[in-house]
Amino acid sequence: MPDIKHFDPDAALDTVVGLFWRQGLAATGIQDIVSETGLNRSSLYATFGGKQELYRAALRHYVEQRSRPVLRRLAEDERGLPAVAEFFDGLIRDRCSGAHARWGCMVSNAQAGAEAGDADVRAVLDAQHRELRDAMHAALVTAEARGQLGPGTVPATAADVLALLAHGVNLRSRAGADAQELSRTVTAALECLGSPPTA
Repeated sequence: MPDIKHFDPDAALDTVVGLFWRQGLAATGIQDIVSETGLNRSSLYATFGGKQELYRAALRHYVEQRSRPVLRRLAEDERGLPAVAEFFDGLIRDRCSGAHARWGCMVSNAQAGAEAGDADVRAVLDAQHRELRDAMHAALVTAEARGQLGPGTVPATAADVLALLAHGVNLRSRAGADAQELSRTVTAALECLGSPPTA
């Protein structure tokens, strides 16, 4: 008789994402996961594998559910620099207030942690960084077409800078940086690209 799962793997991953996002891989033990999900070890191992495999699945789930939709909206937005400013406003708000305040970003946390030593994790991080950079680039190409960029501003180079700035916001917010301080830095960076963005 085939084994029938009596739990929703996606719902379990949502819970596990929260643990790894908040605590990181090293500080999260299997017993933490068992306690948080209410699942036994055999169910976890049978479905996801060991802790490392579970972390990889959680990271991919985070990217799919949280990062990718935001980046898709940015890439498809036709407003140019105001879309970039709105992206950063939302990023700072999410990182500094609400249910996940001071957790940072699971992707940026992994970039700065020992997790990045895993080749499979590194591949996810590199792919997500490319998506972030490409979304910024798409918004800046739109900004250029709308005449919003200053002379000499190259969308490809500026996209690289803004992608790194987004990771910096994530990491600094996790370390307790003030939202207003982060906003001032982002505003200064955007003003260097062209006219101050307006809604």
